[in-house]
Amino acid sequence: MAPPTGPGRFTRFVRRASSEGKLVVQPRMGFGTVEQMRAGLDAVRIVDAATVGTITVDSYTRVNDHASALLALEKGADLNGFPLVAHGAAATRELLAGIAGDDFPVQVRHGSALPGALFEGLVAAGIDATEGGPVSYCLPYSRVPLAQAVDAWAECCEMLAGTSEPVHLESFGGCMLGQLCPPSLLISLSILEGLFFREHGLRDISVSYAQQTNQQQDLEAIHALRALAKEWLGDTDWHAVLYTYMGVYPRTRQGAYRLLEESARLAARSGTERLIVKTAVEASRIPSITENVDALERAARAAEREAVAEPAGIPDSGIYEEAQAIITHTLTLGSDVGKALVRAFALGHLDIPFCLHQDNANRCRARIDDRGRLTWADPAGVPIPRARALPGNRQRLTARGLLDMLSYNERRYDHPPRTSHPR
Repeated sequence: MAPPTGPGRFTRFVRRASSEGKLVVQPRMGFGTVEQMRAGLDAVRIVDAATVGTITVDSYTRVNDHASALLALEKGADLNGFPLVAHGAAATRELLAGIAGDDFPVQVRHGSALPGALFEGLVAAGIDATEGGPVSYCLPYSRVPLAQAVDAWAECCEMLAGTSEPVHLESFGGCMLGQLCPPSLLISLSILEGLFFREHGLRDISVSYAQQTNQQQDLEAIHALRALAKEWLGDTDWHAVLYTYMGVYPRTRQGAYRLLEESARLAARSGTERLIVKTAVEASRIPSITENVDALERAARAAEREAVAEPAGIPDSGIYEEAQAIITHTLTLGSDVGKALVRAFALGHLDIPFCLHQDNANRCRARIDDRGRLTWADPAGVPIPRARALPGNRQRLTARGLLDMLSYNERRYDHPPRTSHPR
């Protein structure tokens, strides 16, 4: 079978919305039964915004425990997502019938380091898109050796590349651990995973970045991500996706709405094509369909208001140069991207702060400075220009200091200064 050419349905939809000046908004939604999942997709489809559907899989499917997922279905137990493999391709096709189409593509989101069975199921069901990556779905979520995950993802990419219609694949590299990872490292991982996808035959991809702690820094980071994607992935069909903050979330509805709307404004200002939203109840429980719809509508309206605002200048603190240095150096470490990734982590030249996976050195550190910017406290072996690692930043991190950083956005959006909007 000849590999598909041109963008698939998912990317065509995103491009069309972008050409019309609309931000595509997307939930992170998954339910256990076909009936619940169909109700969720139906509700998202009719939102007054440019929306794409999401099927988020459950925890059993994420770790390939499909027998437990099937048993849970048989017992009528609640699941925290849709067990696609346990339901099977026929049931998933039935779920999508009359819903998924050119005007409403659907993406499977999962979190699996070894996604072979899941990818077989989504391909058989005719799914439009999925996401993850050999690093971004291994180190944060599993104990699977990185080399094993790289091999598994290579096979899965080649599986997607062999389909008759293009399947979109989104890197989760811009969301490592959700927080406290310097922007240049997030950008590097997203581009490197994009290069890995391309190396294994895919040409329909997206690169990602997660909102962090300072809007101006995030604006710079997204522009750097887009510039690097154009340079390194210019022969693919790519777009950028922004995640509403993935760390400790505000506990109040007002704080959650402020943070969500800030992410939508950031997406609009930076030219990001797609936004993954979070709801007002993220800090306490799995959101309902209604709460997901509310988040989508709020994000879309905030983006529309920002789109007519005066454009602002893009700051330059060296994020682009740092990311370019990390990417370029990593690619020298192996004969292909997968080998280079494994070698870079083994040497500590790629290193995720506070990540406890056995293949991560966990020597580098980040901090939030007095302007709310996420900066390097100690890059350790990460090959950024040394001038970026200011000696004054190298401070001993205490447990209290770490907890304060983790709750930084929670505090400032739940209790913003009365005289200013949180930035």
